[in-house]
Parts: sequence; structure tokens; C-alpha cells
Amino acid sequence: MKDLYQVIKGPLITEKSTMQKETSNAYAFIVDRRANKAEIKEAVEKIFKVKVAKVRTQNVRGKVKRFRQYQTRRPHWKKAVVTLKEGTIEIFEGA
Repeated sequence: MKDLYQVIKGPLITEKSTMQKETSNAYAFIVDRRANKAEIKEAVEKIFKVKVAKVRTQNVRGKVKRFRQYQTRRPHWKKAVVTLKEGTIEIFEGA
């Protein structure tokens, strides 16, 4: 992974991620499935200009959805929960 903006696809804003943001200064992102923890840490630090303390990742399996007799699968994706040493990320302030 070379480009920082290809590593982080977007923020993950859910009830659980909002609670983590308020209690433990942790932010959730949807990231590229091939990205590792070091690349995610570097991308967050350079894009948002903050210091990262810890990165936790999770591979999320896509759900099987059904419409009448047809069955399809949503795509698999990767979630990263990034804990900051100090500071905030402005993209999450309005959520």
C-alpha cells in the first residue's frame, strides 16, 4: 500500500464507535483489506496530524442477504479501531 488515502476508506460511525470515542478516545475506520496495522497507523497520523497509541483490526465477514428466491452476499471488509494518545479527529465532531 503506497497511497495513504487508499488505506483508509472512511469513518465508521455507529453507536458503539461513538461511545468508544467519548470514553476511550478511540476512533473506528473502514480500511483496505490488505492494509496492516503499521500502514493504518502511519495513514491516520499523517492525514489527521495526531499521535496514535494503539491500532486494533478486525476482518468483518459480509452478511448473506436474501430477496425472494435469490441469495447474495455483501462484501467482506476490514475495520480498524485507532486509539489516540491525545487530541481529537475533527471528522467525528459533528457525529
